[in-house]
Amino acid sequence: MTRLKGIVDTSFIIRYLTGQPPDPATQAREVIDGSAQLGLTDVAIVETAYVLTTVYQMSRDAVVDALAAVVQRRNIVTLPAEKEYVVLALQMCRTSGRVSFGDALIWAAARSQKVSLIYTFDERFPSDGVTLQPSRWKA
Repeated sequence: MTRLKGIVDTSFIIRYLTGQPPDPATQAREVIDGSAQLGLTDVAIVETAYVLTTVYQMSRDAVVDALAAVVQRRNIVTLPAEKEYVVLALQMCRTSGRVSFGDALIWAAARSQKVSLIYTFDERFPSDGVTLQPSRWKA
């Protein structure tokens, strides 16, 4: 398996595809359009599709095309998660009302793949055993 620099979460893909807001979108483009190998989970793909069709009112065809283009990038690798980390992720959701199921499962994939860097704009993303980038968010 190719050594991954990090994993991109839903918030990063949304900014990349919509260009909104401009500053985070620029950061997302710099990372995703770069040459570093990045992981993308099925959970992030599903969450992104949901947000694009419901919040951004994009057509299913446009969403499919946009997501397929991201998945087909040379530097994007799709990832699974190991059962033990999925269970830990689900337990995180029980103990914390702030951790979403989707974020927890993306975290599980990162830990399963021994990737310690997650690109996210979500301030509530679980950080146990991983580093979140960008490390600062707008106030």
